[in-house]
Amino acid sequence: MNYRTIADLNRIILKKLHILPHDFDLIVGIPRSGMLPANLLALYLNKPYTDIDSFINGHIYGAGVRSQFFDITGEHKKVLVVDDSIASGQAIQEAKKKLSGMAENFTIQYCAIYTASGKDGLVDYYFEQVPLPRFFQWNIFNHTALEKACVDIDGVLCVDPTPEQNDDGEKYIDFILNAPPLYVPGSKIGVLVTSRLEKYRKETEIWLQKNNVRYGQLIMLDLPNKEARMKANCHAQHKANVYASSIMYPLFIESSLSQAIEINRICKKPVFCTENFEMIFDSQSFVYNIKSGKSFPLLRKTYLYFRDRFRK
Repeated sequence: MNYRTIADLNRIILKKLHILPHDFDLIVGIPRSGMLPANLLALYLNKPYTDIDSFINGHIYGAGVRSQFFDITGEHKKVLVVDDSIASGQAIQEAKKKLSGMAENFTIQYCAIYTASGKDGLVDYYFEQVPLPRFFQWNIFNHTALEKACVDIDGVLCVDPTPEQNDDGEKYIDFILNAPPLYVPGSKIGVLVTSRLEKYRKETEIWLQKNNVRYGQLIMLDLPNKEARMKANCHAQHKANVYASSIMYPLFIESSLSQAIEINRICKKPVFCTENFEMIFDSQSFVYNIKSGKSFPLLRKTYLYFRDRFRK
């Protein structure tokens, strides 16, 4: 699996900005994911930008003002249409079809930041080839692959309970029923895997329905009470058991970094962590400080250097 963060996106744009001619008059983003790189390119090239529908209607976002209209016979003649990535190529083909009527008045070229192998010919400019499967930080919660993913609840779909709320009683029930949502996916989730106790299934299902969370299964921890759960201390193992049970699960989304590292160590499969919005691929590249309870990523080259030395 390949993963790119917003920082990676910004970095590759800056690194290869020189591949774009600087004579474009307007940057047009393909909603929704294409708007982020389009905005960055417009900022770095100091050009106005807009989305496809607004462009067709003669509407752009101008510098220093909320919005403005332009005349198709005016100065905005050379246009760069931008998307974040190309996989099947369907989105870019639909954009070309939608803009076909604008070709007589504008010179339109197309750009994607990331392309799958063999798809770079669909655009005039691209910044990096990233093979499938892949996930991007800015749209991971709307990826259709979530239909086969395992997802934690507390700290992902909703906030974590406070120590006061986590009383295994009335306060905790009230928390489950009324927890503020965090990252509610637009796609259906394959399996919800939580360390919440089985006895709170009804309240959990009520919250999920109220917040329009679609899912296939809900797997909870079958222990009698909070004390038994604390004694077992099996949060990561419980989640890893589910994640490792099927090769059909390509991803686990976990809120706790320490648990994400442990799940990855057990399963040897990628875990996306909402604590730092990073993908954990190799748990051995993290140093876990038991006293502080924090995990620190090592520089990849440093980790590989010491790993190879110790193996000799």
